[in-house]
Amino acid sequence: MFRIDKSDASLLTVEQMYAADAAAAAGGVPSLALMEAAGAGVAEAVMGLGASQPVVVLCGPGNNGGDGFVAARLLQDAGWPVRVALLGDRETLRGDARANADRWDGPVEVFAPSVLDNVEIVVDAIFGAGLTRPVDGVVAEVIRSIGDRRCVAVDIPSGVHGDTGAVLGGAPQADVTVTFFRRKPGHMLLPGRLMCGRVTTVDIGIPETVLDAIAPAQAANCPPLWLSALPVARLDQHKYDRGHAMISGGPVMTGAARLAARAALRAGAGIVSVAVPQDNAVVYKVTLVGVIVHPIRDTAAYAEVIADKRVNACLVGPGNGVSGPTREHALAALRAEKAVVLDADALTVFEETPDLLFSHIKGPCLLTPHAGEFARLFDTTSDKMSDARAAAAKSGAVVLLKGADTVIAAPDGRVVINDNAPAELATAGAGDVLAGIATGLIAQGMDIFDAACAATWMHGAAAAAFGPGLIAEDLPDLLPEVQRALRP
Repeated sequence: MFRIDKSDASLLTVEQMYAADAAAAAGGVPSLALMEAAGAGVAEAVMGLGASQPVVVLCGPGNNGGDGFVAARLLQDAGWPVRVALLGDRETLRGDARANADRWDGPVEVFAPSVLDNVEIVVDAIFGAGLTRPVDGVVAEVIRSIGDRRCVAVDIPSGVHGDTGAVLGGAPQADVTVTFFRRKPGHMLLPGRLMCGRVTTVDIGIPETVLDAIAPAQAANCPPLWLSALPVARLDQHKYDRGHAMISGGPVMTGAARLAARAALRAGAGIVSVAVPQDNAVVYKVTLVGVIVHPIRDTAAYAEVIADKRVNACLVGPGNGVSGPTREHALAALRAEKAVVLDADALTVFEETPDLLFSHIKGPCLLTPHAGEFARLFDTTSDKMSDARAAAAKSGAVVLLKGADTVIAAPDGRVVINDNAPAELATAGAGDVLAGIATGLIAQGMDIFDAACAATWMHGAAAAAFGPGLIAEDLPDLLPEVQRALRP
């Protein structure tokens, strides 16, 4: 199991970033030095956009504005034509922001859309990630007036909530966002992520040791988090040592279970079986090579099949239908003391009785809903990370809340956000493949949370490797390439 708090991938909430700043200052790092380094990172990002061009720095009334004053001074020193506009009165600035405003020897203009006239680049240093109310008034007017000018955002585009990625009333479209020490969830969660452009994280001198006390419980998904736990085939293993995954197949949408089965095989499971209605068994037998097909009459027959002690992971849901048998199969799998993955119809079928589902989750279990399925079982807000975390705690399962910004949450509060999924993954059957990958990894003994994170990342990497024209059937056969690239 990975530890988030020591990883470069860790994400800090707004409050945790405040704590990191405070801990650095308490440890002897001057806060003015932190602001100077932050402003230098912003100035470097601006200069990275090309040759000297007219720039306006929009400064807010807090420390984000202080970073802006530093960037303006350094850009001017480098010979760039710079204008500065301040929201509010210089006399009301406090602390380091006031000190750096006083170091700026140029004029400070009134904060209004007119300050954007004849400039090519905008530095958005108005508000940081801690904004909690919608932008309005003159700020909203200025943000709208930025238009398609190139924009460098300080910390996060003004109007984007640092913890949720929600856009509060409006935000500029940044080409580059410069943040400090660690990214925040809002840099990765939609829709805020779309406003950030390229995010660069600047080391401003905060010691890594401050993370010991903060112990962040959220991270960006990446191989270092789970690579050491990824199953590796050994010469002394036979097929059952590498795991036996049992997938429940449906009577109509047979392709879903077949996609999941092939994905589980490609993820490394030593053997994959499907338990299917006996009237439809021929479809599965003809189309699945290397997969054992178990025709079953009823739930009792399904329970008998999964009782085999060599079956160690069950997937129920893809293409199963919203029906009594699907509900019964899900509950039977949970009672069988196997690792269980529930997807699609195996979630929707509990829309009226979510507590029945939750009461049966006693062992390792992964739920893989998309947003609609999630809303049928759990409360939802505009905070996807908190929603997934609360759902995991309530259900006792690991929750993989799918989307371009997939969030994986464990009952103990750990959260991972994934951002490597390309747009091409919005295609029918892709979720079935993801469920199959996760089941295949879990069958090999991988911890459920690690397996969910690894499956999500591998799924995105496979889709990115294929690119335009991707269909779900392409994904399983791309997994070997992805896994080879992960091996040293």
